[in-house]
Amino acid sequence: MKTQDFIAIEDQYGAHNYHPLDVVVERAEGVWVYDVDGKRYLDCLSAYSALNQGHVHPKILEAMLEQAKKVTLTSRAFRNDQLPLLYKELSELTGYEMSLPMNSGAEAVETAVKLARKWAYRVKGVPRHQAEIIVASGNFHGRTVTIVSFSTEPSYREDFGPFTPGFKVVPYGDARAVEQAITPNTAAVMLEPIQGEGGVLIPQEGYLKQVSEICKANNVLFIADEIQTGLGRTGKLFASDHEGVRPDMVVIGKALSGGFYPVSAVLADKPVMGLFTPGEHGSTFGGNPLAAAVARAALRVIVEEKLVENAASVGEYFLEHLAEINSPHIQEVRGRGLLIGVELKPSAGGARRFCENLQKEGVLAKETHENVIRFAPPLIIDRETVDWALPKIRSTLLMP
Repeated sequence: MKTQDFIAIEDQYGAHNYHPLDVVVERAEGVWVYDVDGKRYLDCLSAYSALNQGHVHPKILEAMLEQAKKVTLTSRAFRNDQLPLLYKELSELTGYEMSLPMNSGAEAVETAVKLARKWAYRVKGVPRHQAEIIVASGNFHGRTVTIVSFSTEPSYREDFGPFTPGFKVVPYGDARAVEQAITPNTAAVMLEPIQGEGGVLIPQEGYLKQVSEICKANNVLFIADEIQTGLGRTGKLFASDHEGVRPDMVVIGKALSGGFYPVSAVLADKPVMGLFTPGEHGSTFGGNPLAAAVARAALRVIVEEKLVENAASVGEYFLEHLAEINSPHIQEVRGRGLLIGVELKPSAGGARRFCENLQKEGVLAKETHENVIRFAPPLIIDRETVDWALPKIRSTLLMP
């Protein structure tokens, strides 16, 4: 079957909850994907940063296949021999004393919300069911009912109420607004260090540090959602590291499995994570031996192949050369590591048509917030591959 045959079947039988580019991927390796018609493309999205290690990384694949031959699922009713090692290795890598594994990123965010509320009641002394969590406008933390309850994107909320109470929204990048929103009932402030879905929005230098200090001064937890930005994407292990900030909780996912399996986790120290007791929270699949084995291998690849360092150096090179493109359509080029956004002027006619042209040129990128093209290739990319892509990106951005 050809591309259009698969698209016709998908349109007939699948829910229409996404608007993908019309490329049907059949196989992938490293930074490259191949469609059903045999055409090769450079992946500049990395499944929204889930593929930091590249497609079908052989070491992660080997770990997955070996574990799949042994045992894949025990539920948390029984223990397994992979989860304790994942706990230990996560702690050694990140410096947090404890972790709680889930499956999707949204589940991990929900876990952090529950844990922050419990901390507010049991430690801070907030009256029962009165805890508040402060979030930022333009946020993207997932699409569950609770999470869209504090989204500011109308399309995520329309037709899906009533919503979960207990959240306050303040402008992103405004530390003073955070401070003014805090009350005695505030349990936590939850932010993305860089808003990926929001358009690769990077707050001004010092914002995260200010928010962290405000939280400490007011006995409020600081939660960093590093699902997209964490595990090397921005040229540091966590994007919070750029400002030397250590949040009370960190939420990770996506690249935690290198694209092989849904694995997420919440990281925190014992005074916070130790509050959960048996039966209060969990997941049948969360922390299963297959997920744990895959995550362990994915973390090893990040460290052993120095992907954090590569993201920093190649990201700087990519950003520098994108910024040199003298296109009348470009409003701003911004990024950190290999998370880069090219914002187009409203007169450009939207980012979608540029992404569709890039597809024809053999580069897969995706628009976000209508006017931004996001470039986020796997962290294994080298300068030679960036050099291959730049003329195609340049010619696309110079289109009429």
